[in-house]
Amino acid sequence: QVQLVESGGGLVQAGGSLRLSCAASGRTFSSYAMGWFRQAPGKEREFVAGITWSGSVTSYADSVKGRFTISRDNAKNTVYLQMNSLKPEDTAVYYCAADRERVIVKRSHYDYEYWGQGTQVTVSS
Repeated sequence: QVQLVESGGGLVQAGGSLRLSCAASGRTFSSYAMGWFRQAPGKEREFVAGITWSGSVTSYADSVKGRFTISRDNAKNTVYLQMNSLKPEDTAVYYCAADRERVIVKRSHYDYEYWGQGTQVTVSS
């Protein structure tokens, strides 16, 4: 089992940047592919970005491609989400998640076994 704790959320103006972090503890971090998801009030949880265990493969939702970057540091048991050019529609609770099938990136939240508690990101216009 792995425990995940997100940090780095906050309030930012449109056009600004934030960097989210997700620290993992428990079983070997490199055993997992990692994903970032977000959920706005009244909406479904949606895929934002994902990364395989080695970092060699990444995947992004069309809505964030070119603005967000996912990365990981297996030595620090941490995955990051760098968010640039933020828009009000990026406002949501952001969650990191771990998937034991580490060699591919999945886009459905049903495929991830472990979740953090979430961190709020609010982008003002």
